[in-house]
Amino acid sequence: MDEIRRVAVGCIGRAVMFGSLAIGCVMVGFSFNPVSAFRSGAFLTLTMVLALMWKATTAASKDPKHTEVWLYLDEKSRPADGPARRVFGTIMSDVYRLYARIALGVAVGFFLVSLVLMLFGLEAYRPPAK
Repeated sequence: MDEIRRVAVGCIGRAVMFGSLAIGCVMVGFSFNPVSAFRSGAFLTLTMVLALMWKATTAASKDPKHTEVWLYLDEKSRPADGPARRVFGTIMSDVYRLYARIALGVAVGFFLVSLVLMLFGLEAYRPPAK
């Protein structure tokens, strides 16, 4: 079961990394206004948290053969019977929740940075009035 957890951490971590890269690109796009950059980063990271929590709640009902983790497991590590499939779903759910907790911490950090910047006098971007 340690092999399943190790592979799941790698596969899910890679997906979270690509999502974080996209969030970072959006934040760089808002770099002209740091408050907006960190606020958008917090919002998008919270969206990723929601997606990870959704995946965590539905992981137990997924067929292990339809996951990326299944592809990376060797034959002897793949779950074959019913109890092993339940353990697989539990491990996947735990790993999704782990990354969701980490992403939630990052989102809270982004919100706090946004608030601190606002306290120091920076304002969020507002389009000019016509």
